[in-house]
Amino acid sequence: MTNYTKTTIGKENRIELHEKLSLTGAEISLNELPAGANVPFIHSHKENEEIYGILSGNGKAIIDGEEISLSTGDWLKIAPAAKRQFFASDISGITYICIQVKENSLEHFTAEDAVIG
Repeated sequence: MTNYTKTTIGKENRIELHEKLSLTGAEISLNELPAGANVPFIHSHKENEEIYGILSGNGKAIIDGEEISLSTGDWLKIAPAAKRQFFASDISGITYICIQVKENSLEHFTAEDAVIG
């Protein structure tokens, strides 16, 4: 048995990695919205905060009624209770990663958790 899991992903509009990598501490998805498209629902979470990284393209997020412009290189952390929805711009699509973790669950950052050697 190995201490790692590797997967190769294809070209899909949404890829969830929890099953592909047997994740136990995070939910990670890769998402692509074509120009003019949007996530078709507004949502929030009970316990999980979400971290979004914009990998390419442009769009916007509406979070608790506030419109936030998004472009390549932007990162966004959203608290569980915030109501959110994502949109691609009308002229370009948007590709982003979403990392979902339980709020306040991280007990140690890299320097404290790392075992060197």
